[in-house]
Amino acid sequence: MMRRKASAKSDAVGLLERLSPEEAVAVLHRLLDKHAELRSEAEQFATKLVSSSSIEDIAEDAHYRVTSIDLDDLNGRAGAHSWGYVGPDQAAQDLLEEALEDLVDDMKRRAELGLVSAAEVVCAGIVQGLYKARHTESDGALGWAPDFPSEEADYVVGELLRACPAATRKAAHKSLTETLAKRVPEWAEGLRCAADRSSKE
Repeated sequence: MMRRKASAKSDAVGLLERLSPEEAVAVLHRLLDKHAELRSEAEQFATKLVSSSSIEDIAEDAHYRVTSIDLDDLNGRAGAHSWGYVGPDQAAQDLLEEALEDLVDDMKRRAELGLVSAAEVVCAGIVQGLYKARHTESDGALGWAPDFPSEEADYVVGELLRACPAATRKAAHKSLTETLAKRVPEWAEGLRCAADRSSKE
């Protein structure tokens, strides 16, 4: 009898660990609906989790994403398709944008939640990763889109500031441009101009 109880407990633990992200979110919401007193503690855990990334870690991830798109990937996207012809330069641009899309979305999500400092970390990491990739010799996507790193950096900075709540935008502009001036000095002036434009929108 004891063995059966232990097995049931083990199965329950195993089930929680095997939930899909959507199922885990549903369980969390049900739990918080039933135990509202846990909501503030859950918010604290969530804030710590979302804010735990480092600029260096994100930079390494962004750099890998844009430098690992090789010639095979490019050939698979470029050329004649049922919907028309895609040139290698356009295919390269599309693949590079897609490679960073979820990082950019995560950055904007953090900003929209009011976690502006955490969003700035993601932004600075993406930009630093692009900066590191700017002189990469490549016969893959970067070889066909050599301006992508600097142009995407401008875009990412703009997207962050547009996603920030209006009340935090001025402080975010100052903090971000100061951080980027130290980390990506060759791009500092261009990024400051991109930040200025976005702050006025």
